[in-house]
Amino acid sequence: MMKKVMYLLILLLVVVSGLVFANREIKSEPSKKPAPKPPTAAEMNAGLKQWEATPEGIKFKKWEAAPEGKKVLDGAAKIRRQINAVTNMEAVVTALSLPPGSRLGFGVMVRIDGDDYILSFGLETANEFQQLRSLKVNDKLIIRSHSVSYAPKYAYPIVQGDYVERDRKIMYKRAPRKGGC
Repeated sequence: MMKKVMYLLILLLVVVSGLVFANREIKSEPSKKPAPKPPTAAEMNAGLKQWEATPEGIKFKKWEAAPEGKKVLDGAAKIRRQINAVTNMEAVVTALSLPPGSRLGFGVMVRIDGDDYILSFGLETANEFQQLRSLKVNDKLIIRSHSVSYAPKYAYPIVQGDYVERDRKIMYKRAPRKGGC
């Protein structure tokens, strides 16, 4: 009787192990779906032309041609080289709040090379901007960013704040993204 129970347990263990191993093999096989191909330049241009024909696209093109839009685009172009190289830029705080109606999260207004910019940090989680709240108007900062953007809603280019230093002390440094580059 004891031998039969042992054989039964061993047989059960072999069957369960085989099922687990077979299930692992199935899951580890690469996906049969081909990865989506990035759009070609022609497809991107066609999509852009299609968007430009929409009411939002028409409104954006009018804004780009208007003096306000040209001023914002010129300001963004002025710092594009430093943004692309992620190098230090000297900035002076001009206002501690963003323009009325802004939906960019926490940020301040700064002047870089004589032009005004929105220095945006995004939505706050767990008091990560606590040190930045101690900023005062006319504080001199060293900032680094990886992007500058613009929108017809805002009269200033929007600089994404990645690194802020005041008096050689780091006040803010964006944490690297998880699971990405």
